[in-house]
Amino acid sequence: MSIGTRLVSVLNLGRIGYKEAWAAQQIIARRHMPDRVGPDLVLNQGKSREKIETAIKELENSTITDTLILCEHNPVYTIGIRTTDYPLVEEERLKKLGAEFYRTDRGGLITFHGPGQLVAYPILNLNNYKKSIRWYVCQLETCIIKLCKEYGIKGETSPHTGVWVRDNKIAAIGIHSKRYITSHGLALNCNTDLKWFNHIVPCGIVGKGVTSLTRELNHEVTIADAMHVFVKCFSEQFGCQVQWTNFNEGIFNKM
Repeated sequence: MSIGTRLVSVLNLGRIGYKEAWAAQQIIARRHMPDRVGPDLVLNQGKSREKIETAIKELENSTITDTLILCEHNPVYTIGIRTTDYPLVEEERLKKLGAEFYRTDRGGLITFHGPGQLVAYPILNLNNYKKSIRWYVCQLETCIIKLCKEYGIKGETSPHTGVWVRDNKIAAIGIHSKRYITSHGLALNCNTDLKWFNHIVPCGIVGKGVTSLTRELNHEVTIADAMHVFVKCFSEQFGCQVQWTNFNEGIFNKM
């Protein structure tokens, strides 16, 4: 598939629970793998489920299968497939802080998601780009570095995954891939309350800190401010055209 014909739907879910966003990823990824077997996450009846069902119906009206999910989560700690450092007692400690806790199938160690953080879940078929997970992660990192440059911030990579400003991580990356269909993704700190990170060793990296666009610029940068800049950088880096869905376009609703 040539660059000119790569199309990606942008689906803005706004503020949504982690489980609901994870379920949406599974449903959208299944569009690439109709023969896939195995259960998806089960969602309870309620506004969040209705929101996901409405969003998916919007996508079903399109022939575009690659999707970029944008959202913001309620406070939640998540871990990846390496779970040995996070026994139930640690899970309960973090839940008592007022956050949810999920064990996921992504790569990477523990991280935090919450208000003021732009979360992006690209559901892409890498067979149409480059069949390389390392290439894909580098593309995501470069996308964030370009965004930082737009704000006059020098973002860099390091031996550790993600994007850094000096010794402080501004964006975390943790992905999953099956048959080169991607899920999970990245989280960019815009005006996140960074105190939530004090209760963990972010991404399992000792001696490093976290930062945000707001902290680096010393003025408020919201998700709404950064969202369209991110989509522009994503489009340029992946050589694709983006098409915003009618669902929640450009708006982050609070649930």
